[in-house]
Amino acid sequence: MSKQTILGRVTQLAKANINALLDQAEDPQKMLDQLIRDYTNNIAEAEQAVATTIGNLRMMEADHKEDVEAAAEWGGKALAASRKADGLRAAGSTADADRFDNLAKVALGRQLRSEKEAKTAEPTIAAQTEVVDKLKSGLDAMKDRLKELTAKRDELVARARTAQAQNQMMDAVRNIDVMDPTSDIARFEDKVRREEARALGRQELAASSLDAQFEALDDLDRSAEVEARLAALKSRAA
Repeated sequence: MSKQTILGRVTQLAKANINALLDQAEDPQKMLDQLIRDYTNNIAEAEQAVATTIGNLRMMEADHKEDVEAAAEWGGKALAASRKADGLRAAGSTADADRFDNLAKVALGRQLRSEKEAKTAEPTIAAQTEVVDKLKSGLDAMKDRLKELTAKRDELVARARTAQAQNQMMDAVRNIDVMDPTSDIARFEDKVRREEARALGRQELAASSLDAQFEALDDLDRSAEVEARLAALKSRAA
């Protein structure tokens, strides 16, 4: 997998519009679960690729360090050989001096080669370091988005359960609504009210009958009084 492919995947996933995906989903919870699985798998795959890229960068850095150290070492050897040649030449040993000068030249050639290799690797190392930094940032963004997805999924599940509980409660309330004329409680209340009305009617009838009896008794008393007074009048006339 190329560095560009890795970076493109990380960037694309990190910029995914979660809300738009949810709006298009028939079942948001299932959509979130699938997104979480996809993100988790892609993060694991991207992490492996990024780890390989980082490993390659570290090897290039190690090679560069070796080239820099080798250049310094060959420079030291060239200096030592040159000083030895100068000493021998001053002592009159021209042949030996030439031999050490040749060794100094060989060492300088190795130094130049190591310096060139180190310098050639530096732009590549710099570019690779930038890529690795971007890949790490992309992975961090993916992990943050995964946390966001997980939080949204948990929030959605909680809201769905709350809504379900509320609907169940409302259904239960409707089933026992005493104002509902079709409910058992309403019918029983109507029956009680009818019984209460009949009892009141019977009480009223009983009261009416009792009043009539007392009125009849009053009539008898008046008739007896009339008869008594009539008898009194007759006795006076006699």
